[in-house]
Amino acid sequence: MDEHEIRQALDRHWAASDANDFDVEHAIYREDAVLEYPQSGERIRGRHNIQASRVAQPNAKRFRVRRIVGTGDLWVTEFILAYDGRPTYSVSVMEFLDGKVARETQYFADAFEPGPSRAAWVEPMG
Repeated sequence: MDEHEIRQALDRHWAASDANDFDVEHAIYREDAVLEYPQSGERIRGRHNIQASRVAQPNAKRFRVRRIVGTGDLWVTEFILAYDGRPTYSVSVMEFLDGKVARETQYFADAFEPGPSRAAWVEPMG
């Protein structure tokens, strides 16, 4: 799978994630894929278990991709994941093997108020 095809697969994955199309969302993963959430100390093994854990998530969720960068078998997506309308700024690091995701690590950060000490050098991102 070349980089153009990986980028297309990522675009399909994130669009399906936003639409709650769980079958398309998880088609990107190998059967033996591993998903890690370092902040909670969780590891999920296997595409079926990754999908089942996301189907079981009770909150309404929306995804908005900010950017995708990558080359070869390593790709990073910055996105905003809103659970029940509350945004969480997120990063997904995906490692591909034979055209499918073998390992994904996701990091999450809540929004915070701008620091007044930086005000002179800051422009709002809007």
